[in-house]
Amino acid sequence: MTPEPEGGEVAVAIRGLTKRFPGVLANENVDLTVRRGEIHALLGENGAGKSTLMSCLVGLYRPTEGHIELATGGEPLHQVDIHSPRDAIRLGIGMVYQHFKLVANQTVAENVILGVEGVGFVPNMKKVEAEVAELGERFGLKVDPTAEIWQLSVGLLQRVEILKLLYRGAEILILDEPTAVLTPQESAELGVTLRHLANDGRAVIFISHKLDEVLAFSDRVTVLRAGRNVATIDTKDADKAGLAKLMVGREVLFDSDREDHDPGAVVLSCDNVSANDSRGLPAVAAVSFEVRSGEILGVAGVAGNGQFELAECITGLRSLTAGRISLHGDDVTGISPRGFIRRGVSHVPADRLGMGLAGGLPLTDNFIMKRYKSAPISKGRFLRKRAITTLSDEYIKKFAVSTPSSATPARNLSGGNQQKAILAREIDAGAKSGLTPLIVAAYPTRGLDVGAIEAVREALLAERLRGAAIILISEDLDELLVLSDRVMVLHSGENMGVVDAVQATKERVGLMMAGESVTQ
Repeated sequence: MTPEPEGGEVAVAIRGLTKRFPGVLANENVDLTVRRGEIHALLGENGAGKSTLMSCLVGLYRPTEGHIELATGGEPLHQVDIHSPRDAIRLGIGMVYQHFKLVANQTVAENVILGVEGVGFVPNMKKVEAEVAELGERFGLKVDPTAEIWQLSVGLLQRVEILKLLYRGAEILILDEPTAVLTPQESAELGVTLRHLANDGRAVIFISHKLDEVLAFSDRVTVLRAGRNVATIDTKDADKAGLAKLMVGREVLFDSDREDHDPGAVVLSCDNVSANDSRGLPAVAAVSFEVRSGEILGVAGVAGNGQFELAECITGLRSLTAGRISLHGDDVTGISPRGFIRRGVSHVPADRLGMGLAGGLPLTDNFIMKRYKSAPISKGRFLRKRAITTLSDEYIKKFAVSTPSSATPARNLSGGNQQKAILAREIDAGAKSGLTPLIVAAYPTRGLDVGAIEAVREALLAERLRGAAIILISEDLDELLVLSDRVMVLHSGENMGVVDAVQATKERVGLMMAGESVTQ
């Protein structure tokens, strides 16, 4: 059993927790103690059991074995049964999820009191607004209680979610990937807020794959691997390399080797491209840029600022409302997605299973999606099974896709291996076009563990050296600055400027993400 932490009083203790699902052992004999006044980080690969463990703590799952002990409300540490999220919040445990649960057309104060018992059928909103404002002032979570949710930035929405928990009296706060949708400045502000909460005697647990933030924000860190707690250490004694090794069980390289070389001819040119989102509202506003052979153009921006729609415009999946797209010097505005594919455009979409792969089909079928009409995969109207198997085995070997066989359904692979499968197909499709490939990679490492991230980054850099033009859309500024030659920043669908990655700083790009333009 993990020894009790030295220092502050233990707020929550998870004892020997095991959680089994049919055919899956998600957590195995996990011990975890979190004390009052500390920020405790939870690290681990995809499938390591982090979310399952926290879901047991907030009442979404029931442990198969083991138990949870709490010391909230001034009580000593004692065993508790948590049957539901309502039980959890009653016991002082609350969680902020990656996807916020707010009502857009209601005010901040109205969202804060939704579901709170004892406020009455007709609550005194002036009193509620004053209480919310006082909480915000106290913890550095200032937000106008009378503002409607739809008017707020992503960073302010997260503040509202935290205020909801504080208003309910939460003493143990869990945040799931809290900086995934924030600018660097907002992330730094969140770090200050977490410290305010800890200094007030609350216990804070945050799940993150960003090792820099773990080292900057937390007091202690627990690493899960294959459902087990492999280490709980003081953050002051930790470093990135050591934490990464604990997560994946091997050494991980963080500094990608992006060799300097001169880019070639222009492959893609966009001139005042505009497009609407799926609701018919403007999403991309007169964006102009170009990308050359042998370079990576990074596209930065907080989620929802036109990146998704821009990626669909330059792969033929979304119609323009204005502007022009040129590929290899030819006007391709308005042509079909198949026309873009024939001209060497590859797409690594943000939604791996929803758009990138057919989850229920075997890898063999997924691998040939862009080649099933050509030799040697087909002959006339018939597919050639032996050629398909040979191609699939080649992809699996070249991209180190971990799978029982090429007949395995794509949905059964881990996120990292799904992404490798997509890269294998897309990179090969671009190379087979006979033209300089254009690879549009949208959030290719999002949600992956450090080992899979390393593999994806190496694959993109290898294609850059081979002369491909690459557009890399990411919310991870560290990734963009390491991999990109230049970085373009989108805000509200507009191009805030393009900066040389070598000269760019996270602070400068972060300001652009918040709407401050610079000279291109």
